[in-house]
Amino acid sequence: MKIFKFGGASVKDAEGVKNVKNVLEFTAEKDLVVVVSAMGKMTNALEEIVKHYFANNTSETEASISEVYNYHLQILKELFPNASHGIYRKVSKWFEGMRSFIENNKSKNHAFVYDQIVSYGELISTTIVSEYLNENGLKNEWLDVRQCIKTDNYYRDARVDWNQTQELILENTSKKGVTITQGFLGAEDTHNFTTTLGREGSDYTAAIFGYCLNAESVTIWKDVPGVLNADPRHFSSTQLLHHISYREAIELAFYGASVIHPKTLQPLQRKEIPLFVKSFVKPEAPGTCVGKGVLLDPMVSCFILKKNQVLISLSSLDFSFMMEDNISEVFNLLHSYKMKVELIQNSAISFSVCIDNKYNSLESLLPKLMEKFKVTCHKDVTLYTVRHSKPQEIVSLTQGKKVLLKQEAGETVQLVTME
Repeated sequence: MKIFKFGGASVKDAEGVKNVKNVLEFTAEKDLVVVVSAMGKMTNALEEIVKHYFANNTSETEASISEVYNYHLQILKELFPNASHGIYRKVSKWFEGMRSFIENNKSKNHAFVYDQIVSYGELISTTIVSEYLNENGLKNEWLDVRQCIKTDNYYRDARVDWNQTQELILENTSKKGVTITQGFLGAEDTHNFTTTLGREGSDYTAAIFGYCLNAESVTIWKDVPGVLNADPRHFSSTQLLHHISYREAIELAFYGASVIHPKTLQPLQRKEIPLFVKSFVKPEAPGTCVGKGVLLDPMVSCFILKKNQVLISLSSLDFSFMMEDNISEVFNLLHSYKMKVELIQNSAISFSVCIDNKYNSLESLLPKLMEKFKVTCHKDVTLYTVRHSKPQEIVSLTQGKKVLLKQEAGETVQLVTME
């Protein structure tokens, strides 16, 4: 059995859905689990619904729901010209479920509400893809991934219960034929509420199925030729990496390489399941293989960029040293306010941390830090991570920028800069 994953860009419109069928026919795999993300930018659109809901703006909430509905309706019209086709009712039922939740929900927990609403993106997309494939000669079973992946209740970034998940995947997934299921989603075990695995968690979903089913391989189909040594949106010159070792790929993912989700690689490495990153535009191209073997081919510098970060520098109010008890207190606060730590640096009298303000809790965190420490905060900084760098590349990278922090460790250089 093999695992395929198609992201939002691959199913952003009717032509994208048709192309998924073309890719599946080209590969001619018989026993396959296909993990599909929400269509296009639908996760962002569903986040707008959550935002308006918490702002108690009923008209804007309904307008956002209608926008999401009309987006999918346009795709349905192109794929299923017969307006009486049963798929229209199936999709409408998902929207009825969303509206019912919004009308009846009593929870003020933003992360909980987020997961219940945003999850409809994947549920709708897989319903459409599965129906289209069945209508056009590629028979498949639709599987609700929430019956398989069980997690804790840490909404928006839930942790997988591996033992229970393995048991349920083996129980619910057909070993023969094609299965279509959702990326990004799970369900917490106590009340069966929907959870999500973090942004880009569909890659992780594919790895979970790969691990639990002892898959031959996992392939992530993207709109790029494979894993590049830098993001072409930010770097003018990039190179395709033909092969990356598990270890090197995990390092790149840990530092934020956007092509592979950080949590995706570890379960695959454990069972030495190769991961392929290939283009759904040119499925015949070799793409990138992550697996055993050579560290990096070709051996070039790899650049990772994270914008809109926050650099916080702390020192004690009484001029004492920054010791373990101080640092422990800082990390407890960062954890409490759900701050993702990207980089740390400390000396005898100061402690600096670069964080991702993912949950917009910085303004609540800063007063707490100021109670115990002298605080300097730089917002909207950029974090560069460079693997296997050459000195001249670092000089070029920092030209015209103010370097707030620089750190070197082994094969990795990290820089926090401001324009």
